[in-house]
Amino acid sequence: MASLADVDAVTLFGEDTPEALIRAVRPDVLVKGADYTEETVVGAPFVRSYGGRVVLADLTPGFSTTGTIRKMGGAD
Repeated sequence: MASLADVDAVTLFGEDTPEALIRAVRPDVLVKGADYTEETVVGAPFVRSYGGRVVLADLTPGFSTTGTIRKMGGAD
C-alpha cells in the first residue's frame, strides 16, 4: 500500500478500532471497502466534520488484503 503514489502513509494500530489514530492523523480521505456503508465506517463523521472525504472502494472478487498477506507468507 505504501508504494502507491496516492498513499502518504501506512500505519498499524493495536486498538479495536482506528478512531484514535484517525483523530490524530486527520486524513483528507478515509478509504474503506465497499462492503461497508459510510454510516458504519469508524471515524467517518469526524473526517467529514473538517471537510475530509470518506470513499468506499469497490471490491474485486478474488482480491483481498487477507489473500495478499497469505500469498506473501504472512498468514495461514
